[in-house]
Order: sequence, then structure tokens, then C-alpha cells
Amino acid sequence: MRAIDLFAGAGGFSTGAQMAGIDVVWAANHWPVAVETHAANHPATTHVCQDLHQADWTKVPAHDILLASPCCQGHSKARGKAANNPQHDASRSTAWAVVSALEYHRPAFGVVENVREYLDWSLYPAWQMAIQALGYQIAPHVVDAADHGVPQHRERLFLVLSRSERPLMLNLPRRQHVTAASVIDFSAGNWSAIEKPGRAAATLSRIANGRRAHGDRFLTAYYGNEAGGRSLDRPIGTITTRDRWAIVDGDHMRMLRPDECRAAMGFPADYQLPTQHRTAVHLLGNAVCPPVARDIITAIKEAA
Repeated sequence: MRAIDLFAGAGGFSTGAQMAGIDVVWAANHWPVAVETHAANHPATTHVCQDLHQADWTKVPAHDILLASPCCQGHSKARGKAANNPQHDASRSTAWAVVSALEYHRPAFGVVENVREYLDWSLYPAWQMAIQALGYQIAPHVVDAADHGVPQHRERLFLVLSRSERPLMLNLPRRQHVTAASVIDFSAGNWSAIEKPGRAAATLSRIANGRRAHGDRFLTAYYGNEAGGRSLDRPIGTITTRDRWAIVDGDHMRMLRPDECRAAMGFPADYQLPTQHRTAVHLLGNAVCPPVARDIITAIKEAA
């Protein structure tokens, strides 16, 4: 089977597809850095750097499965008051590229990944009707990456599109959870003293709560609703597009390194990332976890 990857980013969907024995023949993203990263890791794939609103689908190779991760920022609760505001209309509208690609190529399957709030989008009913008008059934699956052997709790929506009589509800495996400790190297990284001038009071409070609950070694969040630290004996919380998780070891702490974030996302250890820390973390935080994509695509192949 052959696949294309829309909004390819770091390449998690493509990597998972290859794990499942799928050839990814074409990938696109509007961000040059994302395309360069994807191309470095998937050199046999044809790459295009462009706004997919303007894509010429006649130039895209034939394929059996379309993979797509439309922009999620306009839907996510993580945006706070900015979520679902008109300023994100352009990002939400990227989902229509999926409709235009399906209309031209009519592959047997599609998989669309996004946050759960995608279903609350005011135009989701219209988008759903457009997909169904093309002859596709839509089967929603809410998946936690930790249930697929990824050392991270990351809940995402996967819409499985199929040209079938009924929606294709997949029988997905449930794998053993992997701990955060398995991806952290305590001998590496740039550590700093916890008690130093300028450390935010909220951070110090989280650390104090975490120390009471978990001892001298644990994870703590720099933002979000993690108030009392996080045990290293469970998966990490969601990896985001900017540094979120810090490791506490005694009286020192540091942020997760990009290679640790890569492992927490389920990418191979030799997967190439940009050298700049912020850019690498941004790409990883936007990515699909490869093992999740692998399990979903494998289940589609088995059901086909």
C-alpha cells in the first residue's frame, strides 16, 4: 500500500506508516524546516513545501491511504481564551485540504489526526457532510499514546475514513505502559539549582508538592494543571510545542532535552532533528506518535 502525508511536520505519521509496511510516496508542509526535517528522515519520499490550500492534486501520486494532521491550534483547549476565535479561522480551514485531496484521488482509506475538540468545531458538521458526500464513512477513535507503548500520556482523535458500507471501527491493541524514567538520562543535560534568584513562586510550589509526593526525583510542569509533580514510574504528560516538563533531581533541575522528547514521542533514537532546541521541541510537540500511527494503520490493513 502507498500513502501520502498532509501537514507532515516532523514525520510521525510517515514513520508510523513505514513501521506498518506502508510506502509514503508524497509529503507536504508549508514550513520549510518541517519539510527539511521530514526529507532528512524520509529521503525516498517526494516532498512539497507549500500552503495546501493551493495544492495541485493532479501532481500528487496515486495512493491507497491519505494521512493528515490539519492544524490543531484553533481547536485545542490549550489555547485558552484564544481557542475557537476568529484569529484561528485560517488554521482551522486547513482541514478542507483533506476534502479536496480525497475528492480528486478517492483513496480507499484516510486517517485524520487532531485534538478531541476538533469535533466541536462549528464547521465540523459541514466538513463531515463533505467527507460523506465523497462516499466515505467516518469512524472516530480517541487514542492515548501510552496505550500503544509510548512513554507519554497523549490523547488524540483519529478519524478513520473508509469507502465502506459502515464506519470502520478498529480493534486496536492495548500495550503495556512505559515509564518516564526509561527515557531520561540523569547524567546529561544542563542542570541548575532549584533555589536560585528569579525562580517563579509557582514553580517552587510545584516542586515542593512534588517532593512531598515523590521524593527527590520526579517531573514537574512549568505550565498547565500539573500542580503536584509527576512520578517517573508512569508515562510523561503530553509533550507540547514549547518546553513544559522539567526533571527534578535533589536540589537541581533541568528541562527535558530534545532527544528525551523524541523518545517520549516514540520516534526512533536515530531520527534526525533540527539542532536548535526550540525548533526541535516545537516539531515534536506537533507530531503524531509513530507507534500510534503504526497500530492504527496496521489495524486498517488487517480490516481491509
